[in-house]
Amino acid sequence: MSWREGENRDELTGAYAFEAFAEAFDEATAQVDEDGGSITLASVDIDNFKAINEQHGRDVGDEVLKRLASGLADAAPEKRPVFRHRRDEFIVLFPNTEKEEAFLILERMRAKLEAEQSLEAEGKTATLAIPISAGVASYPEDGSRSDDVLRKAGEALHRAKTGGRNRICLPKQERMVTKTSHYTKGQLEALAELAKRQDVGEAVLLREALDDLMRKYPPVPRAR
Repeated sequence: MSWREGENRDELTGAYAFEAFAEAFDEATAQVDEDGGSITLASVDIDNFKAINEQHGRDVGDEVLKRLASGLADAAPEKRPVFRHRRDEFIVLFPNTEKEEAFLILERMRAKLEAEQSLEAEGKTATLAIPISAGVASYPEDGSRSDDVLRKAGEALHRAKTGGRNRICLPKQERMVTKTSHYTKGQLEALAELAKRQDVGEAVLLREALDDLMRKYPPVPRAR
């Protein structure tokens, strides 16, 4: 059964349930691995959602969640599915989309939601803005697995939050170290050939290898 079928919808917002994300990501990456290109995902979060609930009540809070989910769905139609991750956090998957394009889509939506919204809840009307923050990351540039790319998007979201909220952030560029004589000529030639065959940068392959190595041999905590 496809992740698009069955009970893979969040009951409140209509977004896909997060349990369907891994399968959707794998499906999209398989297409990229075959045809080339990239996949971008965004982690989107409502700023000060707790304060909205406290000031306007949970019913209005639920309407805010629905409005964000529908806004994301409008900005990213069915080919770019929306998943509800946590209470007020959503993941948007952008197949065949560069980070810069996804950034602009989300920035337009952020500006639209920042304007005051009129929401109906329990027979009452509440008027409020829906400020959001988002972090954007892509495959294969920012990671070779769904959890790697999610982590990078989460780090970018954290920067958006700590940087003042109500903004979209891209991943912070990691400092790269140039290749040195630690690699043999044969290794470098093989790396270049593999990068060409996989249609990715050599740095992407090196980061993937190092990530695998660190997972196999995690750092030992320093004694204090």
